Amino acid sequence: MAYQGGYPGQQYGGYGQQQPGGYPGQYGGYAPPPQQAAVSPEIQNIFRNVDKDNSGKINSLELQAALINGRGDHFSDTACNMMIGMFDRDRSGTIDIYEFEKLYNYINQWLQIFKTYDRDASGHIEEAELSQALTQMGFRFSPQFIQFLIVKNDPVHRKDISVDQFIVTCVQIQRFTEAFRARDTEQKGVITIGFEDFLNVALTTTS
Repeated sequence: MAYQGGYPGQQYGGYGQQQPGGYPGQYGGYAPPPQQAAVSPEIQNIFRNVDKDNSGKINSLELQAALINGRGDHFSDTACNMMIGMFDRDRSGTIDIYEFEKLYNYINQWLQIFKTYDRDASGHIEEAELSQALTQMGFRFSPQFIQFLIVKNDPVHRKDISVDQFIVTCVQIQRFTEAFRARDTEQKGVITIGFEDFLNVALTTTS
């Protein structure tokens, strides 16, 4: 089955700033309306197909079994755990059909952005395309840092990243950006951070 996704279009100083409207599926911020709107028959059908144990909930393993990237591989454990966690309101490790609808739309938005840069429909984007994508999201990174991101995701061939790696990379950059901005009270693009605070940021933003 095909899912797709969106991006944080943000910038100020030397790092991203949230623009009006934020970015798709703002993690940890989904609060459903008091009265849930009806879920479309299409979403209901997809949800039933993904919910293999018919529990009425989807966990990361079920989500992973349903998601295939452009290389023909399942999405990574990291990507699936992250996305479940972003929409799991009660922290049960699962999402219901309403949360799934939000996640489905979120991934669809991301994939649309990914396709913008994957012009040859190869299922991955290379260094120059990743640099362009991040620049248009409002981040000004050096070529060396872009290369670091590529190698981090593709340590063997060191040349490209898949859609699930792209989503994880962009969300983690956004999370670090928000944590940095909260500490950059003078908006100088430089902060002083204690060791425990640094560990707190590192552990919470990569989970």
